[in-house]
Parts: sequence; C-alpha cells; structure tokens
Amino acid sequence: MSIWRVLLSIFFPPLAVLDKGCGSIIIVLLLTLCGWVPGVIAALVIINNPKS
Repeated sequence: MSIWRVLLSIFFPPLAVLDKGCGSIIIVLLLTLCGWVPGVIAALVIINNPKS
C-alpha cells in the first residue's frame, strides 16, 4: 500500500480501487455517495486486503 494510493483513497475513493474489479468500484462508489467517510473506509480496507 503506497502513500499515493492512500491519498487517492482519501480524495476520490472509487478511483483508488480501480484495479480491484467492478464489484469493488461499485461498492465504494455507493458508499461514497452515501457519505464520504464510509467510502474512504471501504477503499482503505479493500486496498489493504492482501488476498486481491
């Protein structure tokens, strides 16, 4: 997890999970539309996941 991905997930969460697949992008986009904080948290969790 690089500092650029963390900054990108703070400022625009859906763009930070672009390489993780369509499902992740949709989930993070919907959470960001509901509120900025849930979108950022979801993006950071998805980025930090070592499995994908």
